[in-house]
Amino acid sequence: MITYEYPFNERIRTLLRLEDLFEKTAYFARADGQHEHHAALVTLFEILEAAGRADLKMDLIQELERQRQTLLAFRNNPDISEEALSGALYEIEQSSAALLGMSGKLGQYLRDNDWLMSIKSRAAIPGGVCEFDLPSYHWWLHRDVEARRAALESWSKPMFALRDASAIVLRLLRSSGRPKRHVAVNGQFQLNLGGTSAQMVRVSLAADEAAVPEVSANKYFLNIRFTKPPVNELKARSCERDVEFDLTFCNL
Repeated sequence: MITYEYPFNERIRTLLRLEDLFEKTAYFARADGQHEHHAALVTLFEILEAAGRADLKMDLIQELERQRQTLLAFRNNPDISEEALSGALYEIEQSSAALLGMSGKLGQYLRDNDWLMSIKSRAAIPGGVCEFDLPSYHWWLHRDVEARRAALESWSKPMFALRDASAIVLRLLRSSGRPKRHVAVNGQFQLNLGGTSAQMVRVSLAADEAAVPEVSANKYFLNIRFTKPPVNELKARSCERDVEFDLTFCNL
């Protein structure tokens, strides 16, 4: 199955972007090549921008506390595994403590590093990090692979509290819904939501289904238009056939 996720608000949109960026940073940092490590650093700069919301840290702390209180209500419930419940509570409490331990603005330690900020500003220019633009960065890229990887880890690690808290919230969000099978007649699907409190919708299709969902939604109305994949096509074209898919509404 291929799953497409559509967030209903800016907070969930930011968390999804951070999840994607943290995964890419980790992937490129594990590699050995100069180009991969450059990609990891540039992606870290994107995390810095995406996490720039002043209230993001407090939003996560408040959401984790709300989830902790919800889980505490299941104490001594015979239908709930005490071991699993204790593990989930411990994970939330550790993540909250790590967020509270982050002082100042998120990523400020990166902004205070003039050398990294010079790379960040040049990286925004096409071809702006060539060796004649940033000779010191050229030198760094030629350092031993383990030295580069250690540097990338030191620059990324202070942001791990944000990564872990986002992962917990998104995991709880995704597990909150149950998929239902639907059919988009002639590639079109509409649903009256009646003021739903959902924070995200997930659309899942079979991996071999040659259809791509275009979602527009708010708390009152959901519209999904399935288009043909943009292969040998000059522009998006609607599917003119029925498309089966699973639809999941998620809410914390």
